[in-house]
Amino acid sequence: MFSSDRGQTEPLAALVAVFTLGLGLSLYVGVLDSMLPLLTIESEMAPVATNRFIQEASDFGVVRPPIGDAIDAASPNGYFMNATVRTRTDAWFGGPTRGEISDCVRRRVSVRTAPGRVRPGTLEVCVWPEA
Repeated sequence: MFSSDRGQTEPLAALVAVFTLGLGLSLYVGVLDSMLPLLTIESEMAPVATNRFIQEASDFGVVRPPIGDAIDAASPNGYFMNATVRTRTDAWFGGPTRGEISDCVRRRVSVRTAPGRVRPGTLEVCVWPEA
């Protein structure tokens, strides 16, 4: 018996196992993401949507306008969402007009106003259920 014969596995079997694990985790996260609105209380949806929006709309923590694509990507299933990013001199809006009954969250953010130029700003995200 040679010491090189112990503890070996076929490379193809190892690749299949890693691929299967990755696919399983991806499916789990995808299903969990789509079920999030059903698992979240309505009053908690605005902070969740705000976190998703910031993740979609920013690079290294700095929001980069325009924000329309980020709103589409961050909008929770079963809810409408709009967002407003304001600096002292500029403002960017996205999403449908806010409903009468909506839950809103405001946060201070850094905003890229031009290449190499970052300004302090305010982000307001509002969500409301689809009628």
